[in-house]
Amino acid sequence: MYLFLSNLSLTDLCFSSVTMPKLLQNMQSQDTSISFVACLTQMYFFMIFGNMEIFLLVILAYDRYVAICLPLQYSSIMSPNLCVCLVMLSWVFTVFFSMLHTLLLARLSFCKNNVIPHFFCDISALLKLACSDIYINELTIFILGGFITVIPFLLIIVSYIQIVSSILRISSTRVIHKLFSTCGSHLSVVSLFYGTIIGLYLCPSANISTVKETAMAVMYTVVTPMLNPFIYSLRNRDIKDALIRVLCKKKISI
Repeated sequence: MYLFLSNLSLTDLCFSSVTMPKLLQNMQSQDTSISFVACLTQMYFFMIFGNMEIFLLVILAYDRYVAICLPLQYSSIMSPNLCVCLVMLSWVFTVFFSMLHTLLLARLSFCKNNVIPHFFCDISALLKLACSDIYINELTIFILGGFITVIPFLLIIVSYIQIVSSILRISSTRVIHKLFSTCGSHLSVVSLFYGTIIGLYLCPSANISTVKETAMAVMYTVVTPMLNPFIYSLRNRDIKDALIRVLCKKKISI
């Protein structure tokens, strides 16, 4: 669990750091331009950490499913080797997935209009500026995007259906309330993150306005990474105890 949480924290930190510093610079400076290479680099790392966020949410949902539905087999199923393999495979797949989209975008030619109606170099915003045929790009986004977004989302839903069915068989009201509270918070963040991504990347671009697209991007680039530490970390008793000890030591030293 701590391996997954540490990777999620690193992913959230990098995910926000890819877009926020440039946005803050643009807000303070009159020069809001970015070079083509820097734009592709930003898009590449944005897709890496965004896709990694998706895989980690699925892994955490599976970890919770095993812990609640199969508690006696948790140690044997979620072995250290399996946890490391899941994380490593997620990183490898996201790197190659992001590289494919970046190379497909780099081969396109762009028109004179070089203004991106967005606060970062998003692939959907860049495709709107292309003059050449973008059919292959859109097909790749639809196929691989559906595979990397819809299927993990369905796996999370299935895992929580199993969790809810297991919870309903428990007679203790206190345990049921605690488990539903934890799962409800997790599902709210998952729905917020996946809902905006599915609506933004898998729906026709003509149906989404620029303001709505920007607002949806802010939800999963800023809000979700900000909420994840509270959902996954501060609800954990060991992490809360460690945080209290650190704060008490600082208070004594002051």
